[in-house]
Amino acid sequence: MITVVIATRLREDRLDYLTAMHASLSRQTASWEAVIAIDGTDPRRLPVPLAADPRVRTLALPRPVGAACARNLALNAVRTPYTNWADDDDEFTDDAMSVRLAALESAGVGWCAGWSQDLYPDGSTRLWECPAPPGRHEAGDVWTYWKSPADTIPVGPTTILARTELVRAAPMGGLVQGEDYMAAVGVTCLAPGILLPVPVYWYRKHPGQLTAQPGYDELESAAREHAWQYGRSLRSALRDHQPRPMLGDRPLEPAAGGQA
Repeated sequence: MITVVIATRLREDRLDYLTAMHASLSRQTASWEAVIAIDGTDPRRLPVPLAADPRVRTLALPRPVGAACARNLALNAVRTPYTNWADDDDEFTDDAMSVRLAALESAGVGWCAGWSQDLYPDGSTRLWECPAPPGRHEAGDVWTYWKSPADTIPVGPTTILARTELVRAAPMGGLVQGEDYMAAVGVTCLAPGILLPVPVYWYRKHPGQLTAQPGYDELESAAREHAWQYGRSLRSALRDHQPRPMLGDRPLEPAAGGQA
């Protein structure tokens, strides 16, 4: 039912984390498979538990292309109706797939997301409640909770389980970082969805994480600005082209001082 797409360079300091991610997938009750996009490194370094699992398929890229491109190319290998992005150093909660899949299918929407928890080296966690409130959101509404590029993103990208055709229509943006912001606002602008008030993802905090690397802050504001503007423009374009309500054979004009 679900494909989890993970991009990785199989760095030595992240291999144990990737194994832990796989273990968290193995605890899921929903049917899943994974596509691992190996970003320009030796695929033989893939940890044994993943290499031995028939549910895990690999896409070995001949040279490093970056997370955004690697993830987008991995979409070509997705063959299930639902897709979930994930990072190689994080984990899913045990019922992450089943609870979101049930909510998504029962409501007939395009996506379902949840909260996440920061996971610290000592095993402790801290809940992160995204700015968008729990409940149903119509297409484009989630972006309105991202008040400015500098503010917290409205929903966690890796907490989103979405219909694969929707993910293909809103892939990772062509950024060297912040590409997941693009995917999150794209998916939530294109289709209605549901946000559940339950944690579905553990976001690991450690010295080797991308956001802690030297130079990351140099481009973060520009990446956020680009993703924020993309969300605003996409939402506006979609709403401008919605069919206008009709009265007989004529468009229904808005009433003076208000909207029809």
